[in-house]
Amino acid sequence: MASNRHLGRIIVLQSLYEYEFRNKAGDPTAEIDVIVAKNIEPYAKALGDTEFVYTLARDVSGRFEELDAELQPMAPEWPISTIAAIDRNVLRIGLHELERSAETVPPKVAINEAVELAKAFGSDNSSKFVNGVLGTAYRQIYNDENSSPKEKENHNEKEAQPQAAGEPTDTAAESADGGETATSA
Repeated sequence: MASNRHLGRIIVLQSLYEYEFRNKAGDPTAEIDVIVAKNIEPYAKALGDTEFVYTLARDVSGRFEELDAELQPMAPEWPISTIAAIDRNVLRIGLHELERSAETVPPKVAINEAVELAKAFGSDNSSKFVNGVLGTAYRQIYNDENSSPKEKENHNEKEAQPQAAGEPTDTAAESADGGETATSA
């Protein structure tokens, strides 16, 4: 069975897809919270933490234009408006989590989750496309294949502060993931 957060991301994807479709169709009644509530209802008991779903759906839907503008240069051959709606929303979720959720979702878990959504709901090539675009985003955001934002922040803070004699230069806290595992994300 899918983890609670994975199930939550599936509901977010479904909700964002519906929200975007209804907005493009000119439906003035399209509200992300109402759509999420409808989509979450059958899974509420299995899901547990519904706030994760509402927060992610609100955050991503509130950033459609910003996320699309950031994604466009990462896939220049594919105008964002021509990318399949499922793939576009998977990319939005993945990029949002890369940028704003690194404290709770390790970057590579965010990419893996997006790839899994693309495999499950996209076309045959969706997972490769999503992996490529989010891999580019990862390199642009972190400039280092092996560091999370928290690790970089800790490293930068240590460089800025004078080090006491005999103080260790590397701690377990800096190298520990500290976030979710792939199974609990």
